[in-house]
Amino acid sequence: MAKFAKIIQENNENFLIKKFIRLFKGKIKNKEGKRFSFVLSGGNSPIKLYKDLSKTKNIDWKKIDFFIGDERYVKESSINSNISMCKKYLFKEIEVSNSQIFKISTDKKSIKKSTIDYETKIKKYFSNKKIAFDLVLLGIGKDGHIASLFKSNINKISNNVSFVKRKDFLRITLTLQCINNSKSIFLWAPGKEKSNIVKKILSDKNFKYPAS
Repeated sequence: MAKFAKIIQENNENFLIKKFIRLFKGKIKNKEGKRFSFVLSGGNSPIKLYKDLSKTKNIDWKKIDFFIGDERYVKESSINSNISMCKKYLFKEIEVSNSQIFKISTDKKSIKKSTIDYETKIKKYFSNKKIAFDLVLLGIGKDGHIASLFKSNINKISNNVSFVKRKDFLRITLTLQCINNSKSIFLWAPGKEKSNIVKKILSDKNFKYPAS
């Protein structure tokens, strides 16, 4: 299970991205030729990071398999689709095949079937091994939520994948248990607007916020 290590602070997002990329490349190198599983975050926060990652040299993208932390239950062509955002700012700019992208399908007739489908993909990928992603990148909402884990569904464990009904969208998400079993977790909170919630999370001894 990933354990809290430290907070990395930089004066601006560019410096933070450079630090992340150095750490990212180091973790890939430590796999020594084995496949590397990387869970991507949706939303707007990682867009610049993905843009810079796509331009980074000396990354063997062919050995990296991509997953998505959560997805809104919308068509992939929707501007609200997380995987569509990842394709636009990352996948289209790097050498990666469709077989390396494990997306949450939203065309399985029901959100329950789509949830089961993603669960099946993950179990098949890890085969008989323990499900533990090499790296999970998580954005943080202003309310302290991560992926699509909110106060209402943070403790509802349904295997590795679950779904939640929200007023804005139906959503499919990795569960807290699945995320916490990962080898490394990066909470991505660039910009001053996220500083307040980060401070609250750090002092949250009662686990009031999902990110805690």
